[in-house]
Amino acid sequence: MTTLNFSGRNNIIQPALYIPNRLSIEAGKTLHHELDGKVCYLVDPTYPPDERLLQYAQSKGVHIEYFDFRKTTPRLVREQIKDQLNDGKNVVFVPGKVAKNKSGISDLPAPFLRELSNLHISPVPVFLGHYGETPDSVFDDTDPAARQELCILPQLPPGPRAGERVLFSWLNKSAELFAEHPLLCGSLTSMLVRSLKAHPKTELIDGVTGERTPFLRLLGIAMAVATHLRDLRVRRIGVVLPPGPPGVIATLACLLAGITPVLINYGSSRAAFKSTVRQAELKVFVTARAFMQKLPNFPWPAKEQMILVEDLMQKIGKLTLARNVLMAKVTPAAILCKLFDTDSHKNNEEAVLLFTSGSSGEPKGVQLSHRMIITNAAQCACRLDMSEADTFLSSLPIFHSFGLTLTMFTPLLIGIPFCTYPSPTDARSLCELVKKYRLTILAATPTFARAMLRRAEDDTFASVRHFIVGAEKLTDDLEQEFLSRFGLQLMEGYGLTECSPICTVNIRNAPPVEGSNFYIPGHVQHSIGALLPGLAVRVTHLEDDEKELPITETGMLWFKGSNVFGGYLGKPELNDEIFHDGWFKSGDIGRVDLNGFIFLGGRLSRFSKVGGEMVPHIGVEQAITEALGLNPSVDGLMIAITGVNDAKKGEALVLLSALPQHQRTSEEKEHLAQIRDAFIAADIPNLWAPRYIVPVESIPILSTGKLDLRSCKLLAEEALGGCI
Repeated sequence: MTTLNFSGRNNIIQPALYIPNRLSIEAGKTLHHELDGKVCYLVDPTYPPDERLLQYAQSKGVHIEYFDFRKTTPRLVREQIKDQLNDGKNVVFVPGKVAKNKSGISDLPAPFLRELSNLHISPVPVFLGHYGETPDSVFDDTDPAARQELCILPQLPPGPRAGERVLFSWLNKSAELFAEHPLLCGSLTSMLVRSLKAHPKTELIDGVTGERTPFLRLLGIAMAVATHLRDLRVRRIGVVLPPGPPGVIATLACLLAGITPVLINYGSSRAAFKSTVRQAELKVFVTARAFMQKLPNFPWPAKEQMILVEDLMQKIGKLTLARNVLMAKVTPAAILCKLFDTDSHKNNEEAVLLFTSGSSGEPKGVQLSHRMIITNAAQCACRLDMSEADTFLSSLPIFHSFGLTLTMFTPLLIGIPFCTYPSPTDARSLCELVKKYRLTILAATPTFARAMLRRAEDDTFASVRHFIVGAEKLTDDLEQEFLSRFGLQLMEGYGLTECSPICTVNIRNAPPVEGSNFYIPGHVQHSIGALLPGLAVRVTHLEDDEKELPITETGMLWFKGSNVFGGYLGKPELNDEIFHDGWFKSGDIGRVDLNGFIFLGGRLSRFSKVGGEMVPHIGVEQAITEALGLNPSVDGLMIAITGVNDAKKGEALVLLSALPQHQRTSEEKEHLAQIRDAFIAADIPNLWAPRYIVPVESIPILSTGKLDLRSCKLLAEEALGGCI
């Protein structure tokens, strides 16, 4: 049975023009009642509303004002509306049938919001949200049983860009309402236990061995390991494992034991690892002997700090494992949660700790809370319309939030099978797995997708519904190659570790709706996708955080929602810089269109994404300064790192140099090789090595004494031309 809650009575201003994002039968009746029946419907017959809503209106004697915005001028429509307002009637624009994907912000296509801006009438936004009770239904506006929330928002002041401001109001209310959903106040651990119990036969497939582990057995093994971990009485444990059953079990076991898993980037430098250990106060680490052998150069901790999966399984013993699996099978989820006290940590408390690079090269701790992970998993599940018929490919590292949330936690929480593989770079094996297990949802960086393209057969991706790429820019040529060869549209998304991580994603366009020529796109080329439901965005001037811009103008992107973090671990001064009135400053430049799709316009922050990995420019500059024995305090600023677009790796690092030895381009290869050798000796990741040296007379500096980032980038692009 549908329930509808109404709020906003005090905001009602009569008479006025009301603009709902969508209007169900129940919401239409409620709105009619709250406006005291003094209502006129504004309807475009080429965009016809639900016939039942029109029948209800006619039964109440509601006047319907028709218009066709494609054939009528805004001035004439304005006169139609003004006549009704002057007659004391509230004009309600009624959204009609539209081709759309579920869980979008609105059923109102962009042309109507543009038309609204041309009317020069101050509108009253109306927001209708649909909320289910499970992670895969929380935003399901197609579910007739979902709880509905109808809100009349404050009337917007007069002025331009009315359509943009209505969309901004809807997005804000969407984030606000979802933040109040009871689901988010709970425990990620409890939710995982209930899901694993509810989907006992759903399987985790080990892509290396082919072994299948049912979710119920995963739970039982994790319970046995958790019992052992609890005795350690530590707050956090470092997990150094790739995607696969051991990594999944170790993470689940930590959560069941009430311990935060700290997922370690095993590709980071020695200095970054030491910083992670220090900041997280780690004293215990979980890994596997076989994995250690594959990473002989990793700065492994002392033996007494290590828990090896092979030794732990032997210590626990087969009998204990069997007892725990049986216990998981016969014991109700509620009792298991009580036995492990899973509700003792929930909501905004730390669930997982990840580390991302800082502006100085030092990792920054991002505490992913129970609320954040539940939110982002629910957002992804609803937007991608996942079902138990889907199967995930999980090959992205779990120390990356993209791999952790989307390809591990989401299938566990929704009850979807997934196939793990420890390396996203082994394209041949990944293609074989996609074909063998008929996988339907893939996630990768464009670099990894390009490698799979080279290894794929013509029918490799026949089963795939969604191939999501992110972490670096999707190039036109890669997109077209997949489309022409496989008929598969790569769907670009965007995220930040600080947002759990996914913020936007493109999806396939919905099929047309009979009787309507309008649609809400699922995919817009060159965009990074539409905002996920429950997430709001604002745009500010690049040089003034206080100066808010219309969201359709290019500026600094800020985000607000339950998937956004609360601040970096132990960095209060930095947190003060990146938060303002509950909004998080992303560091990315972009704009939003009237369908909620975001278009990135570049990065001002001093990072480049090379092959999907974040590389800090300042860290590279410091490493080169040390390698070359430079003294900036004596010689001045002689080098700078910038990034340029690269078709294969997303971005390439460029060293701008005013040093005399770098002025001859014929010696560039020798100098680059010297830098790479110095990096290897200093245990600095190879990704940090610049690919090009651009000789300059001097490094561009602003009048404030700061590096002129824009000029640096332009110098590199001009010098390299089309060779990248």
